[in-house]
Amino acid sequence: MAEVDYSIAKFLGDNWFLIIIALIALYYFKKVFNDLRHRYFAWFMYIMTKEKSKKIEEMKGDHFSSLSSIVSNNPELRKENAIKILEIGVGTGTNFAHYPQNCRLVVVDPNPHFASYYNDNRTKFGNIHSEEIIVCGGEDMDMVESNSIDVVVMTLVLCSVTDVKQCLKQIIRVLTPGGKFFFIEHVRDFDSEKHGTRQKIQDFLTTFQIWPTLFDGCYLDRKTLEMVKDAGFSSVEGEHLYVPLGQLEKTGLGPSIQNFIFQVVTPHAKGIATK
Repeated sequence: MAEVDYSIAKFLGDNWFLIIIALIALYYFKKVFNDLRHRYFAWFMYIMTKEKSKKIEEMKGDHFSSLSSIVSNNPELRKENAIKILEIGVGTGTNFAHYPQNCRLVVVDPNPHFASYYNDNRTKFGNIHSEEIIVCGGEDMDMVESNSIDVVVMTLVLCSVTDVKQCLKQIIRVLTPGGKFFFIEHVRDFDSEKHGTRQKIQDFLTTFQIWPTLFDGCYLDRKTLEMVKDAGFSSVEGEHLYVPLGQLEKTGLGPSIQNFIFQVVTPHAKGIATK
């Protein structure tokens, strides 16, 4: 054992300079790789959301329909019949069409390469007072004031946050008393009896970092509805469902992708949680 330790120490001593160079190169490779991954994912989501699925938009429209009846906790916004919305992981701004007139929109997203697509999209919605993207994750949005947001929205984002529990704590922190958290998220399949094989595929693609690497940190094995229920909201109304993949039909990606690869993201959870 002592001989092994001596050999290791000698190797490190003889090659310390090359080791430092290798570590520096690895650091910059990882940095460049992550930047390229962020750029690719922003472009990919832009392509995927250029044309919308009628069925998915109907589902969103129904889910967000109660936004127009929410009364702000801010007296000044109440006078203007407006509410303040925070969208975490805003991406290209695909939810703009479902937001009420005159709302104030604060947005955060950890991927800075969404900004150009987001800015192009928000010019089409003059009825929404939207701010520039705050580049950070939902877990790290300490700059958003506590008890200042009437509604938090997340769609297909909790799958990729680094710390789900911390993100949910932040959501509760920023919401006003009685504020609402609207979410639609893909999840680990909830029907083990019918879709046990899909669960195994989801676990495999996640455990070996295949899916997270391809899709900017997206995890397929999260039990999101259960985590929201355990987060400390005063009430949670939620359900599991399978969403249609009609959106993929219009992207030119082909039926084989619709019917096989992306079947792993059809299990969803949606709901509304109240602070």
